[in-house]
Parts: sequence; structure tokens; C-alpha cells
Amino acid sequence: MTTSSLPLGRIIRLTLLCLGAIVFLAPYVFMISTAGKAQSDIFTSSLSLIPEHFNYVQNFTKALGRVPMGRLLWNGVVVCGLIFFFQVLVAIPCAYAMAKLRFRAARMMMVLVMLGLLVPIHATALPLYVAFDRASLLNSYAALVAPFTISVFAIFMFLQFFRAMPDDLIHAARLDGMSELGIVARVIVPNAWPAVTAFAIFSVVAHWNDLYWPLVVISRQDYATPPLGLMYFRAAEAGDDYGALMAATLTITLPLVAVFLLAQKRFVEGITMTGLKG
Repeated sequence: MTTSSLPLGRIIRLTLLCLGAIVFLAPYVFMISTAGKAQSDIFTSSLSLIPEHFNYVQNFTKALGRVPMGRLLWNGVVVCGLIFFFQVLVAIPCAYAMAKLRFRAARMMMVLVMLGLLVPIHATALPLYVAFDRASLLNSYAALVAPFTISVFAIFMFLQFFRAMPDDLIHAARLDGMSELGIVARVIVPNAWPAVTAFAIFSVVAHWNDLYWPLVVISRQDYATPPLGLMYFRAAEAGDDYGALMAATLTITLPLVAVFLLAQKRFVEGITMTGLKG
């Protein structure tokens, strides 16, 4: 198909999408470029994306040597993995009950879920900090994970997905003698993978990039998450070595990019199906 045979509306849409992609990719391209530049190449009057002297090896060596990058990445994996596990463990049964079971408190629970979406972590940070301090849980995985184990966004998202599932599937499972927990484990969960994958992207990206809460409860580098590790990286420098800093940032963001690319198809499928109405 030639360009002349494409409708004008489609050409405009493709042009806008390409422009949007360039805008969103530009910071990442600039970060990749800066990660390979020497300090003298960064502070020049000419803006060039291609480094005059390729310093990728030196910059990445600094990034991996000045802070325990492996430990930071491991902390990020552990924290995000535990948060996601508990969020799904709580959200799926709760959303199933609200979507498929009939009880008087269902509407009230829905109101509470909607209200919960309006409460930011900043509003509860002080009482949570005091509670963890009195329980001697600061500087621990528990302090990083516990406040996020219940996600009202996950409940709301799974609720929309479960409403689109046919009720006949649930009735057939009950006729086979399954309990409600059995239905959740053997019917709901296997059919909810698109929504789980879509929510996983939201959850992992949000908590991998979170700096506010780790900055509140963590003061030891042993439990630092990747964004907090970047602050330690800057503190460990005599000056601002932006090439090494961009190399460290690139190291931290690459896992997110890889995970999204691998789960892109499931993510789009889950978002699309979550928007359906049963």
C-alpha cells in the first residue's frame, strides 16, 4: 500500500503518534547519549547526541563501583515482588466478591474503594512512620512493603475485569461443587492473567520508581531501593559526574523497559478487557 492510498485521517493519526513517540523517547535517548560522554563533552555549547569520545565503559564502571548497584537492584526486585504478590493476593478475592457475589455491603465497599483512590501516601506518611518506629521496623523490607499490600486501584481494576466475565462460568463451577475459594483459585485466577499482567506493570513501575516512602523509612544503604541508591551515588561523588550518573540511571531503568517490552501484548490485552462492561 502506497502513501497516496492512505486516508488523510490515518496519515494525521500516524503523524501525531510519531510525534508523541519522539517526545516521550527524547529524554531516554538523551540519557543514553549522556551515559557515553566524558564530562568535557557534556558541558559544551554544541548539543550532539553522538559522543565525540565514547566513555560508556568508564561511566558504567563508575556507576557499578561507587554504589552497590547489584544490591540496589535486588532490593528493588524484592520490594516490588512482595508488594505485587500481596496486592494481588488481597485484591482478587475482594474484587471477585464485589463483582460476582450479592451482599448488602457491596455498594458501601465500592464507595470505600473509590474514596481510597483519593488518599495519597503523603497523607498517611507521618502516622505510618511513627508506627514503624515504635515497632522497630524502620530500615527493613517490612517498612517498605507493608503500607502498599492493599491496593484500592488493584481492587477497582480487577473489579471491572471480573464484571466482564460471564456469570455462567461461575454457576457451572458451583454446580460442580466448588467452594468460593476454589472458584477464585481454579476459575478466576487462570482467566485473570491479562488483568494481572496489566496491573503488574502499573505496580512495578510505581514502586520501582518510588523515592518518597523509601526516603522516609530507610537510612541504611543495605535496604535502599534503586531511586534512593541514585541519591547515595550523587552523595558519594566529589562533584556532579553526569556521565556516570546517567549510566547509573540507565542501569536502573533498563529492567523496567525490558519487562514492559516482554509483557506489552498482555498489558494491552488486559487494559482493553478491563474496560469492558459485563
